[in-house]
Amino acid sequence: MRFLCVGLYFSGVKIMVSIINYKAGNAPSVLNAYNMLGIEAKLIESPEDVLGAEKLILPGVGSAGATMDSLGGMGVIGPIKYMLKEKKINFLGICIGLQVLFEFSEEGNVGCLGLLKGKVKKFDAGAMRVPQIGWNKAVFLDSDEINKNLEAHEYFYFVNSYYVDPSEKGDVFAETDYGGVFTSMVRHENIYAAQFHAEKSGEAGLTLLKNFAGLKNS
Repeated sequence: MRFLCVGLYFSGVKIMVSIINYKAGNAPSVLNAYNMLGIEAKLIESPEDVLGAEKLILPGVGSAGATMDSLGGMGVIGPIKYMLKEKKINFLGICIGLQVLFEFSEEGNVGCLGLLKGKVKKFDAGAMRVPQIGWNKAVFLDSDEINKNLEAHEYFYFVNSYYVDPSEKGDVFAETDYGGVFTSMVRHENIYAAQFHAEKSGEAGLTLLKNFAGLKNS
């Protein structure tokens, strides 16, 4: 693939991507994607690691409740909020890493991080097969460095029974149709997050991950 020779630097600045490795996540898959890109990345597990991060990724599989329990047990919820709200480092959430950014999830009826306004809802099982598993089209509503070199609509790989419903419609960055249109990616200042698995989405997913690594912190 064309990305195998990508170096470790963007505009002469060394990049380090920190991926939160928690019990309910799939952090090694994201790390493997960055290894394929030739971009330096590492798995992190402690509050100190989060507080020292330059760029932060929260990947995920499983449930919102298990994710919040795992993050709480690691002691990283406070540091995540501090680094995103106060230090304004760039953040990418993937799948559950998107959903737990919001205030509340219907999956287990649990409170989440509350960094974005809105809640997580379950797909209507009567309309389409739930969970959604497979490739689907994400339509970008705007242009940004995160979707540079991507088409206005790209196919990505999804595995989800729930979707986010942002209260602030300006946070919606991409939409996907699955028995109705839902938010498949958000952007809020330094926070980016996608419902799809970029690390499993071929060249389009690798492009998005590469673009994230190249973002400048505000």
